[in-house]
Amino acid sequence: QVQLEESGGGLVQAGGSLRLSCAASGRTVSTYAMGWFRQAPGKEREFVAAIRQSGSRTYYADSVKGRFTISRDDAKNSVYLQMNSLKPEDTAVYYCAGRNGYSDSVYRQTDYDYWGQGTQVTVSS
Repeated sequence: QVQLEESGGGLVQAGGSLRLSCAASGRTVSTYAMGWFRQAPGKEREFVAAIRQSGSRTYYADSVKGRFTISRDDAKNSVYLQMNSLKPEDTAVYYCAGRNGYSDSVYRQTDYDYWGQGTQVTVSS
């Protein structure tokens, strides 16, 4: 069983940056595809970014492409989301997710087996 814990959220002004971290415990996640999702009030949870095992490939939602960067450090059993040029519409609870093994898709919530509790990101205008 893997436990995922997000950190790094907070309040930032538009144009600012935040770095989210997702620390895994219980098992090594080096064989896991990892993703970030977000859910704004009144909206469905949506895909933000994902990274394959060994960082071999990364994926981004169009809304964050060029502003967000996902990375992983398997030695630290952690995944990160660097968020730059933040906009008020990025305000949401951000969730880390993991899946052991390969999946053709990394964009759906159902592609992942493990989830963190989420961290709030608020971007003021």
